Amino acid sequence: MKHILLSLIFCSIFVYAKSQSAEKIIKSYFSGYEKKDWNIVASQLSADFTFTSPNGDDHLSLTQYKEKCWASGIQFFKNIEFLKIVVDGNTAFAMYNIGTTDNKVFHNIEYYTFSNSKIKSIETFFGTGTFKF
Repeated sequence: MKHILLSLIFCSIFVYAKSQSAEKIIKSYFSGYEKKDWNIVASQLSADFTFTSPNGDDHLSLTQYKEKCWASGIQFFKNIEFLKIVVDGNTAFAMYNIGTTDNKVFHNIEYYTFSNSKIKSIETFFGTGTFKF
């Protein structure tokens, strides 16, 4: 019985640590946006990373993502407010508000997959409204 209990405790610790790691990766990824530092963003993404969104982005490669999404939007990015991050194994959902330099707020939800402690893919879902902090 003692061995079963210890196994359950270690398993719970491992699952908790893994969820903290995924959350930390997501937050680190967005810190690159806040600091306007592509190297921070890229350090969280796997070499075979893909990005998908309703904006006509269907599994963009890392290079395409940098050219289309980073280059066109970084000058407008001011800050991020995480509302919820839910981790389940090698996947996670994040709900957040992005504040822009022209004082707009965009509400998004993203679905992440992870591989080897890196973000393998992001699928973004845009909200319909804008919100004030």
